[in-house]
Amino acid sequence: MAKNLIIVESPAKARTISRFVGKDYKVAASMGHVRDLPARELGFDAESFDPQYEVSQDKREVIRALKKEIGRDTTVYLATDEDREGESISWHLIAALGIENQPIKRIVFHEITRSAILHALKNPRTIDQNLVDAQQARRVLDRAVGYRLSPLLWRKVKGGLSAGRVQSVAVRIIVDREREIRAFKPEEYWKIKSDFRDPAFQAELTRQNNKKAAVKNEAQAKAIEASALKGQFVVAEVGEREGKRSPVPPFTTSTLQQEASRKLGFSVSQTMRVAQQLYEGNFEIPGYTGGLITYMRTDSVNLADQAVKQAKEVIEREFGPDYTIARPRRFANKTKGAQEAHEAIRPADLSIKPTRVQKHLEARQFRLYDLIWKRTLATQMADARIAYTTIRIRAGESGELLFEAKGQRVLFPGFLKAYTEGSDDPEAAISDKDVILPAVKKGQVLNLKKLHLEQLFTKPPPRYTEASLVKKLESEGIGRPSTYSPTISTIQSREYVARTPDKKLAPTDIGEVVNDFLIAHFPDIVDLGFTSHLEGDFDEIAQGKNSWKAMLKAFYPPFNERVEDKKSVDKIGRKLGTDPKSGREVSVRFGKYGPYIQIGTAEEEEKPLFASVPPNQSIFDIELADALKCFALPRKLGQNDAGDEVEVNVGRYGPYVRMGRDFFSVPKGEDLFAMTLSRALEIAAQEKDRKARSVIQAFGDFQVLNGRYGPYIRKDGKNYKIPKGLDAASLDRATLEKLMQRGAGGRQSQHVIHDFDGIQVLAGRYGPYIKRDGKNYRIPKDVDATSLTRAACEKIIAQSPATNKRRRKR
Repeated sequence: MAKNLIIVESPAKARTISRFVGKDYKVAASMGHVRDLPARELGFDAESFDPQYEVSQDKREVIRALKKEIGRDTTVYLATDEDREGESISWHLIAALGIENQPIKRIVFHEITRSAILHALKNPRTIDQNLVDAQQARRVLDRAVGYRLSPLLWRKVKGGLSAGRVQSVAVRIIVDREREIRAFKPEEYWKIKSDFRDPAFQAELTRQNNKKAAVKNEAQAKAIEASALKGQFVVAEVGEREGKRSPVPPFTTSTLQQEASRKLGFSVSQTMRVAQQLYEGNFEIPGYTGGLITYMRTDSVNLADQAVKQAKEVIEREFGPDYTIARPRRFANKTKGAQEAHEAIRPADLSIKPTRVQKHLEARQFRLYDLIWKRTLATQMADARIAYTTIRIRAGESGELLFEAKGQRVLFPGFLKAYTEGSDDPEAAISDKDVILPAVKKGQVLNLKKLHLEQLFTKPPPRYTEASLVKKLESEGIGRPSTYSPTISTIQSREYVARTPDKKLAPTDIGEVVNDFLIAHFPDIVDLGFTSHLEGDFDEIAQGKNSWKAMLKAFYPPFNERVEDKKSVDKIGRKLGTDPKSGREVSVRFGKYGPYIQIGTAEEEEKPLFASVPPNQSIFDIELADALKCFALPRKLGQNDAGDEVEVNVGRYGPYVRMGRDFFSVPKGEDLFAMTLSRALEIAAQEKDRKARSVIQAFGDFQVLNGRYGPYIRKDGKNYKIPKGLDAASLDRATLEKLMQRGAGGRQSQHVIHDFDGIQVLAGRYGPYIKRDGKNYRIPKDVDATSLTRAACEKIIAQSPATNKRRRKR
């Protein structure tokens, strides 16, 4: 048993902190949350709102292990993250471990460095119950919304759906934008630009008859061209001014996610995963121990005095005294409900240059650290000084046209030497570049080289990216730093939103249907203002200004009453019109296997008729005529040479050709209503040929097949993966049966290829490897793992460094 037990959330953090404390301290991990509401129940008393917490099934062994480390005199240090989530984990640990009467100290830190950890140990505090209650309020309220609304969606929309308080608002934002895009009507406009020679530069028409130029069609553009060509182009004015640009604030969770998306191409979840690794410090850097950045879930733009002082020293050393500022630059936080007491995201030690640690970090870790280091330095660097030049040129038959050329050049780069913020607007990014204009004088007549008339059309608002959605949520006061990433992951995993090939977010049909249902029947749940107001309520609870149970009492009873009331509403669907043959209503709805078209209603004496919606057809685009065509399926095309009936239809997995008892997938883009018998037979023949070529080995009761993701074993309708690095064509029956036996047990990493008494050859996620004495050794790609002997394994071990560190990072 430990004299002093420090409990953190992750093993990586535990390993790092254990390096800073003496032998009197044991550091262990809780592996995140240890208690939660029961999964298949409401989980709280509907009148008192008392939660019914239980230790999660997957954390019972963790709790048992932690209890073994705690004796009667053990002092327990709860060192979870300093936010509501972290405070809540510490509070739950006390109950789960039964240590209410134990000496307990709550310690917090913003960075995992020796000085920060030792300072935290010397300055413990008690659990902040206000933060715990704010988290309890969020958890219970979110459970109430999800648990009560989800079954309603199953009955009224489609089985298996779920609703969530913040996720539903995020979906609404994306749906609203998509409908703006659909409703958008492009408007024609023209740009007119003039190219000059001797000196060479370009100008653009900005004004006509002393008004802002608005060229709406070709006729207007041609009229301007005719007038311009009749007169001269004369320099009317040359204006120069000096301006300055100041740096943007240091990173918060939101701005880090946005900038990592723009500059590094990271998803929101990827950014948080890499930032967590940089914070926890689970890497080996000679001469340095600990995490590289401060805590990465924050909405504050504050920097500690110590960090500001160090930034000035680093700036002077790296860039010179001209790049420093006399007084520290402070930033105001514009985020609703920001936690001003916290710090922004910054390097734990600014003297550690990215180039110093590059070879000790993975590529993504280095790129993110480099971004944070440069941004932090830039916040304390001198303003950039920029010279802006404008040349105005008078033209036209009566001088009614005014062209402008704008240039800029950097006089002193200041913070730009270290960092330039990215932009979601490509044109804005281009305009930041230096544009040097030639020296011209007022009254100078310019030599026109060419006049460009360019037809353009206004563009709809862009779809949200993950980063711009985070920005929108933050600006509306919806969610907090810890919720952005899981919210965006959830709406995609539940298939309410899909990522387009250009990494934009677009709603799926089911996402739009659920959104419409919630707007119609629970408008406040998807109302941005209401959701933001709830965040304010959580903040008040965290500050001790309100009771969490009082908040829930105001929300839950009326919400629950409305859920009961809505059980009688009709199942949601889209009415398309009337079937001209039967006079019955035609609608499109969602079922267990996707959208379907229905003729008639359940209330009628005659049973409804059903047909599948063709794949890649949106239920919001399908018209009555298209829907009625679907009832022509299945289409019988005739018979093949063997006398088997051939037909085409749409099934659960898309369109297919059926030939007797055999089914063949129809390629994308094929029109089932125009398909001929010869084309169907051709598709079937091609599919048969492909399947025949996919067989690597056949053993009677099972086959080794070549699939989309590599070779695999197929037996009794089940698939078993063959690990990378194994030659599927050379595997014998005994080895294949061994792989199937291991595969049925779960993880691929448990596949044992050879066991040589102390040395094992295993099939892992990233290919086969050797394991000895708890260490892993990579097997070269050109080596067949199934043919290895013990001697060959020992040779590989002698020549290869252990790869535990690399696998752990993954």
